[in-house]
Amino acid sequence: MSDILATSETPIGPVTCELIGGPHQHVADEELEEFVARKLGEVDLDGKKVVLVVPDGTRSMPLPEVATILHRHLIDRVASLTAVIALGTHSYMEPDEIERMFGVEPGGLAQRYPGLTIVNHEWADPTMLVKVGRIEGDRIGELSEGRLDVGADIVLNRHVVEADVNIVVGPVFPHEVVGISGGNKYFIPGVASQEFIDMTHWVGALISSAAIIGTRGITPVRAMINEGARLIPGARLALKLVVESGTGLIEAAAFGTTEDAWGAAADVAAQTHVTYVETPFQRVVSCMMPRYEDIWTAAKGFYKLEPAVADGGEVIIYAPHVTEVSETHPEIYEIGYHCRDFFVKQWDTYKDVHWGVLAHSTHLRGAGSYDAETGVESCRVKVTLATRIPREVCESINLGYLDPDEMDLEAMAAEPGTVVIENAGEVLYRHRPS
Repeated sequence: MSDILATSETPIGPVTCELIGGPHQHVADEELEEFVARKLGEVDLDGKKVVLVVPDGTRSMPLPEVATILHRHLIDRVASLTAVIALGTHSYMEPDEIERMFGVEPGGLAQRYPGLTIVNHEWADPTMLVKVGRIEGDRIGELSEGRLDVGADIVLNRHVVEADVNIVVGPVFPHEVVGISGGNKYFIPGVASQEFIDMTHWVGALISSAAIIGTRGITPVRAMINEGARLIPGARLALKLVVESGTGLIEAAAFGTTEDAWGAAADVAAQTHVTYVETPFQRVVSCMMPRYEDIWTAAKGFYKLEPAVADGGEVIIYAPHVTEVSETHPEIYEIGYHCRDFFVKQWDTYKDVHWGVLAHSTHLRGAGSYDAETGVESCRVKVTLATRIPREVCESINLGYLDPDEMDLEAMAAEPGTVVIENAGEVLYRHRPS
């Protein structure tokens, strides 16, 4: 399958978006290579400074294969080639983690990818950030549909700002903040400063994860992200993939501008990465892969299940490898996990906490209500951690505790009303009565 979708103008001329593959199909390695080579050949990249904006280790995709193809067809054409890992505000990846992600043995990056520089997005280093413009409060109000009217500087990674061409490379999945991930999201929050990341995530929290996750098209959060990305001076292209969860096989690939390629891939992901259930779950065990190293990232095991869980039900995040809530956002230990209204109705108390931390808190705690007069918070679903985080810490942050060593997943899966989801965190589950 090959579809011509759109032709859009960029600083390097017109770029035609094209999609190969489709829902529940598999793109062969040779087909992908031919496609990428042909699409790169249609773009004026000769002598340009090119940056590949790639995902971090929390996103599953066959990065070594894709990076090898891109490297092979770019390195002899471009003036320089750099890969920036789109961390957002996740922890910096260590050298050995980067090597594993790019599919090489220790010390093997230079041999497999000669001439390619690979760097973290150093979001905590002001010298690696550049202001590209500002979005005023009234415009934020329009984009957020009245939810927020605070202006913000748009500050992005120096490598990205100084590139002639940025090529976003990565998968698309249902996402708790923006609707469906990918595209310009690799710039914001991927390679942005914390201020605007916090703002976009808080707008997503005000909408709520359950309401926005899996939404196709331009959500208010994506509208804010797109507005900020347009301030990047160079061309913005993308190779967006739909990757079969659990196998790593590529179902579809789209190449074009960040907007067009994302839109094409998102339409496929909305069909392949959403599962509907006729009866809501009473208790779900979300088994998280080691790529989710803390609760900040493993919380996706809740986001993707909340819409399919019955009122009063429970989501258990089973991640025996996890030992901490967050390395980079210690504030979450202080405020704990609460529903959106807990913060909204006590805004003067919490407004100075990073809004991204508040957003993460509400995303994991899910839907609920808060009575400001009585101080009573009522959440729709119980959230329990089965990790190496001690019971007293779990209880202090308003979450339940289970000892993972005492859990028999096979026996639990056989219990009426309990469902065990392997490789959780990528496929969205929704309740839709027959």
